[in-house]
Amino acid sequence: MKLPEIQDAIREEGLDGWLFFDHHERDPLAYRVLKFRPQGTTTRRWYYFVPAAGEPLGLVHNIESHVLDPLPGGKIRYSDWSAQVNGLKRILGGAAKVAMQYSPRCAIPYVSLVDGGTIELVRSLGVEVATSANLVQLFEARWSGAQLNMHLEAGRRVDRVRAAAFERVRECLQSRTRLHEFDIKNFVREGFEREGLVTDHGPIVAVNANMSDPHYEPGPESAEIRSGDALLLDMWAKLKQPEAVYYDITWTGWCGASPPENMRTVFRVVSEARDRAVARVKAAVERGQPVHGFEVDDAARGYIREQGYADFFVHRTGHSIGEEVHGTGANMDNLETHDERRIIPGTCFSVEPGIYLPEFGIRSEVNVYVGEREARVTGEIQRELVAILN
Repeated sequence: MKLPEIQDAIREEGLDGWLFFDHHERDPLAYRVLKFRPQGTTTRRWYYFVPAAGEPLGLVHNIESHVLDPLPGGKIRYSDWSAQVNGLKRILGGAAKVAMQYSPRCAIPYVSLVDGGTIELVRSLGVEVATSANLVQLFEARWSGAQLNMHLEAGRRVDRVRAAAFERVRECLQSRTRLHEFDIKNFVREGFEREGLVTDHGPIVAVNANMSDPHYEPGPESAEIRSGDALLLDMWAKLKQPEAVYYDITWTGWCGASPPENMRTVFRVVSEARDRAVARVKAAVERGQPVHGFEVDDAARGYIREQGYADFFVHRTGHSIGEEVHGTGANMDNLETHDERRIIPGTCFSVEPGIYLPEFGIRSEVNVYVGEREARVTGEIQRELVAILN
């Protein structure tokens, strides 16, 4: 647990402390930020308060009194509900405003993990509850140098599997071997296994109209991939190593030598929107200026709107990437939420605008890592549609 750093950040946010709470391990962020695993089961509520200055205090149930033993500071025990309320008052120590894993109006669902009743309980003690979103990003979303290196290596391996998947489609089309979306999904998963990669689900392999479902995932009865089809591959994976982080990309192609002009047009619009979003981040970082998630979304979405496709771009421009493919840092979002969090050094996110028409959809996804003085795309960038049959 990085207590001095956490307390510095609490003061920087103008808060009196950060109150952690859990029951039945519902809040994985609490364990990751505090860097501990509970001792035994967690079937009773525990609280842990890190003040802006001074020693932390915990509140634990008598039945599970050792749950917070790995953490510094004193621990108060309770059994009945009134002792719990009194204990919570004691550990808060007169604090007026504290952070919790809460997001006003659930604007950032990844952070909004504490139940409404517990928020009400804390407020009933005269304490204002603020969101911990900025704090979580500082202590959960930033990567170490080792994690960046693991991401880059995962990218090299995922890109090899992606190229092999398009080549597999080409071989089957040339040999007139029947091939379905589900076959390529399995081909990718087998490639991940050979490359020492893991993933939580996926990948997305979609042809034609299926490409216009951003979360489509083929099953055994999937569509056949034929000559003259459009094809989308969305793939994400990480190394089989502790603390590894994801690499997440989307590429699109045409099962023929020359894609139709309407597909080329849509790809040009999507790739330009992608590049404008990346450029917005790069320019701000190089100039030492703040840039926020919603501004990056605006850069991509504004261009797509200018080109007349606004109604066909139905999701945010990008998401935070971490040990989970959808991380807890700032999202590139001014559609599903208005993400006002600043993009901070040491974090990574996807940029993946898409246009989804009834007959096909195009998405182009890259990963952007932000350092202290520069931002960069961490893998290959698709510049034109893949011509799968030459």
